[in-house]
Amino acid sequence: MNSVAHLLTAVPAATDNPVADFSDTPWWLSLVKAVLLFVFLLVNTLVVIWFERRVIGRMQQRPGPNRAGPFGLLQTLADGVKLALKEDVTPKNADKLMFMLAPMIAGAMAFVAFAVIPLSNEVWMFGHRTPLQLTDTPVAVLLVLAVAGVGVYGILLAGWSSGSTYPLLGGLRSSAQVISYEIAMGLALVAVFLYAGSMSTSQIVYAQKSLWYIIPAFFSFFVYLITMVGETNRLPFDLAEGEGELTGGFHTEYSSLKFAMFFLGEYVNMFTVSALATTLFLGGWQAPPLISMIGDGMLNGGWWGLLWFSLKLWTFMFFFVWLRGSLPRVRYDQFMKLGWKVLIPVTLLWVVAVAFIRASQLGFLGDNRISFAGFDIPRATLLVTSLIALAVLGAAWAWDAKQARKETEVRQVPDEIDPFAGGHPVPPLPGQRLVEPAPSLTSSSVRSSAHSTDTTLQEESRG
Repeated sequence: MNSVAHLLTAVPAATDNPVADFSDTPWWLSLVKAVLLFVFLLVNTLVVIWFERRVIGRMQQRPGPNRAGPFGLLQTLADGVKLALKEDVTPKNADKLMFMLAPMIAGAMAFVAFAVIPLSNEVWMFGHRTPLQLTDTPVAVLLVLAVAGVGVYGILLAGWSSGSTYPLLGGLRSSAQVISYEIAMGLALVAVFLYAGSMSTSQIVYAQKSLWYIIPAFFSFFVYLITMVGETNRLPFDLAEGEGELTGGFHTEYSSLKFAMFFLGEYVNMFTVSALATTLFLGGWQAPPLISMIGDGMLNGGWWGLLWFSLKLWTFMFFFVWLRGSLPRVRYDQFMKLGWKVLIPVTLLWVVAVAFIRASQLGFLGDNRISFAGFDIPRATLLVTSLIALAVLGAAWAWDAKQARKETEVRQVPDEIDPFAGGHPVPPLPGQRLVEPAPSLTSSSVRSSAHSTDTTLQEESRG
């Protein structure tokens, strides 16, 4: 019996379990935190809409909203009230149940995904010591991705249930876009899981105490930046909407509060992907390196953590706004080609490379080490890193050589072309001559020639 107890105590605790301790959190306090989280997202959404309009106005040399309230801060609230008072129109051919359910799914899923994001570590709240986080699980990041996948149903059902062509096309286009970029996003996050050894959000933040993962997983961070813009249907990837092709996309037929739900879900989803990027790559609620050293870490945690988390969160929100004010909308085929032919294959190779690097760092490929500048670096790590660097340099060299060959190739231009060879007229290139098309006998020319023949025969008979 003692030997069994000894074995049980000798087994180390699982490192993938959440660090957040909810043992001193009663159910009513969880309810209070849920309400505070909801209010936090609503207030941030109101502010970011005003912020976006003001920043883009400055970028385009115009003032932006500046009438309702001080500095135009109440403009978003006024627009929301006006939108709520609009007539709620339902198309005649719509599936009324699904038409009403779609915006609820899209809006609710954005809030649910934020539940596992740690805003800070433990704080003192209403006489209890509780993490500033609603909940956490050993697979919290997978929960966020799963909730994002469920949110696609809201988009697809909105387009289908409207009973109209353009919303259907917009729903199909948007759902294909979101699903495609979720694959690359999930692959980009695998590198973080390998470094942290966990998929718990609190555990990932705790694992970044000494080094934020934006440095070792820099390529994953770059891929995540691209995919989070495509995931949220924001410029330059807002391809579900196009004034010249699909009008408003999947929510063309929506009005009043139903449209407001889609509008709210889009902005809350922006906060969700930004919060996930903050948690996985920028140390979450932890203070920047120099500030975290002040007073033996007195500014690194507690209610101070909410401040650092919000600053990092709004950095990504400014990134969204900056992209919208700077870049034009890309073509849909270019966007899908980038996702399927570039991001997914390259991210797969990156995950394999990170797996070998982590295996070498953990000693699975040998324990021989080299001392350099006071650091003990495994030989296997140096070998794997060198092979990856050589592979990247070789790929870059092959790409440059291919592009150089394309530039030096002399295109053979024929001297003469038939402009109607492909069935439609094609203008000639500089220096080319057009081949005159051969005259063809039409029915009118045949009738005229036959008439002239008959006239000649009649004249000969009279003569």
